[in-house]
Amino acid sequence: MLSPARLSPVRKVAATLVAAVALSVFGTTPASAATDSELALHWAPVHYQDTDSSDHDADYLSTVDFDGDWNAQNNWEGQDDVLSRLTGAAYYSVVETSTHWFIVYSFYHPRDWEDFPDPFGQFTHENDMEGLLATVRKDGSAFGKLEAVVTVAHSDFYSYVPAGSTYTGGRENVDGTLLVQDQRPTTRQEAKGHGLYAWNGAEFPGGDGVVYVPSTTGEVPSSGNDRSVAYRLVDTFAPGGLWARRADAATFASWGTFRGDNGKKNAANSAWGWDDGNDGSDLQRGLLATDPAYLVSVYFANRGDFSLTYTRNAYR
Repeated sequence: MLSPARLSPVRKVAATLVAAVALSVFGTTPASAATDSELALHWAPVHYQDTDSSDHDADYLSTVDFDGDWNAQNNWEGQDDVLSRLTGAAYYSVVETSTHWFIVYSFYHPRDWEDFPDPFGQFTHENDMEGLLATVRKDGSAFGKLEAVVTVAHSDFYSYVPAGSTYTGGRENVDGTLLVQDQRPTTRQEAKGHGLYAWNGAEFPGGDGVVYVPSTTGEVPSSGNDRSVAYRLVDTFAPGGLWARRADAATFASWGTFRGDNGKKNAANSAWGWDDGNDGSDLQRGLLATDPAYLVSVYFANRGDFSLTYTRNAYR
């Protein structure tokens, strides 16, 4: 076979075309976009869940129907009755514009609790869901590039950017640098109240906690100090799933608010009910999930090319 240097100009062109076709056929051209489930798994955080030694399993992650039904008023009781069902899980949803994917991860606990009696329901409530929004730029690769994260801690949102991101503070300040492990963001969640923040690299308060690692299956922690527990991802938009039940009176007391009768009644919110109490009247309750592009455009500056028009958004 003649070397490329000895080919005529016409044959050089033909050889180049053949090589290009071969590259395409054998799959070495840039990868196509991933599916929603693949995107969610790729960017799902390594999650540091603090636990309280007085009742560590009350801090385990699970799903709203962990007890086999969608009645949200029996989940406080179910947490004690069906420990074996508190299998690690988190919900996810994906919406997109022409420039970005926006992935919301929702972490559910059967209780927001305290280790002292609360007879008047001032400090505790049935059901608890807090989480984060990941902003991922479409850069031509299968999974894109993570540019920013906003976490939910009670009635406040916190903003973080990974090293190398161009994003700076907008209306809200950037609260810190997002640490990553094997490209994944890392997050931490309080015991009992479950406020969620970026992980700061520190040991668990008190020295005990569960490290949840994203997987295709979920596990039950072996103890309140288990440092490698798989959690699975559950599509918020799945048929018969969380979003499909948004008007189910057994699960929700009102729009985006879970029904619950232990402690403070009807006090926990799903992603489309999350709200920061002081980020502006234009950022309505639930916008972090339902219109994340707008929220991110307000929270951050120096975003580069950034579309506010959705090509797909099942919340709408």
